[in-house]
Amino acid sequence: MGPMTVSELARRAGVTPDAVRYYSRLDLLSATRNSANRYRQFLASDIKRLRFIKRAQSLGFSLGEIATIIQQASHRKSPCPMVREIIQRRIGDAGEELEKLILLRDRMKKALAKWRRMPDSTPDGDEICRLIEAIDSDEDRTSATETAAKPNRRTDGRIPRCAG
Repeated sequence: MGPMTVSELARRAGVTPDAVRYYSRLDLLSATRNSANRYRQFLASDIKRLRFIKRAQSLGFSLGEIATIIQQASHRKSPCPMVREIIQRRIGDAGEELEKLILLRDRMKKALAKWRRMPDSTPDGDEICRLIEAIDSDEDRTSATETAAKPNRRTDGRIPRCAG
């Protein structure tokens, strides 16, 4: 297989031409220039390199980390210890992030359950959205009955409606 253009490499590797150009600018790919038309030319090995980059990204590696891995490999140094350490750290980070997302989901469910029992309201005074303002940022300490019994700022007796 002879040299390939940006478009041909992108098609064969399953990425966009813009991705090929971007990775080239970051020196993740090394292209030569065709002396006749100045087009970038890539080798078959660049298909493998592109697939490696995409696989590493799918595991959560940043392009900077991928560049370091490629650089170590090109200097005949094993990147494996670094790869293991990064993944181990990312697993811990992902676990923490997952716990935060679960807590967020639970707060959202609790808020929605509370909001289903609340009437809509039109903001007045300093109020923006009664639903959000009814939720305490630390913990929802206000019971649904206290919220429902909260006096309305309107004086005409009508139930306020939520804007939006």
